[in-house]
Amino acid sequence: MNETIVSTTEIARHLGDYLARVKHRGERFLLTKNDQPVAELIPAAASRRATWGEIVEALAGSKADPAFADDLERVNGSDLPAANPWD
Repeated sequence: MNETIVSTTEIARHLGDYLARVKHRGERFLLTKNDQPVAELIPAAASRRATWGEIVEALAGSKADPAFADDLERVNGSDLPAANPWD
């Protein structure tokens, strides 16, 4: 399917118009910033999500990482809110 190339500035200025075109006409847009592709704006129906069965199948062969819980604790501990939000 063809995509129309649009700058992020143009999208920001006319987002409602572009969303309507995507929703009602099924148009697709490639968003660029400084002439580099950064995102696609496509109809939601065109995107496909994995089913639960596909996720389970994809993870079936993976092994548990014993250090994963430690990593999560370290990440969660590094994101504590400041005691005084004005500091």
